[in-house]
Amino acid sequence: MKQLAEIVKKHDLFLIADEVYREFTYDGLEHYSILQEEGIEQNAIVIDSVSKRYSMCGARIGCIVSKNEEFISTTLKFAQARLSPPTYALIASEAALETPQSYFDDVIEEYDERRKTLITELEKIEGLKVAHPKGAFYCVAELPVKDSDAFAQWLLEDFKHNNETVMVAPLSGFYSTKGEGKKEVRIAYVLKKEDLIRSVEILREALKVYKD
Repeated sequence: MKQLAEIVKKHDLFLIADEVYREFTYDGLEHYSILQEEGIEQNAIVIDSVSKRYSMCGARIGCIVSKNEEFISTTLKFAQARLSPPTYALIASEAALETPQSYFDDVIEEYDERRKTLITELEKIEGLKVAHPKGAFYCVAELPVKDSDAFAQWLLEDFKHNNETVMVAPLSGFYSTKGEGKKEVRIAYVLKKEDLIRSVEILREALKVYKD
């Protein structure tokens, strides 16, 4: 964050951060917002949404936060030039703001258990490397394959284990550097723990028979 802030100050850039997962942190860590970083108050822009926090995917309700008044004024002009978001989504989002902290405590505890379960199972697969995420509800795994895009497509089109398969998100599209993330995938731990265990079992069996 400090390095990004220095680049922003040196070149007078905007720093835009999607902080929609800020409540979902683990291992005793706390979220640090770019709005807390000194010296870039006029350059920092935060994007937020109700979709992840309240499990309201598809509602398309969010906000933009900045201390830069000129930027906010310009943003409002664009916002007023577009059609309004769905009325029901607006009503539901407003109600969601009253959600008690106990809800988040329970959800984060459950996600933490799922995170640990997924990582434990993935680490049992020979040749697979997995990062230990400190937030959100995804983990990144490097698979013992040459091309995760081809492997992901093969999983969906040509592989089944007891009439089931799994879907993973190839990670190469998340990198700006060509060739990076070629072997990596993103896996969401949004399923129940027993389903995560079964999913990793399917992945393990798939890797045993997959030919690059």
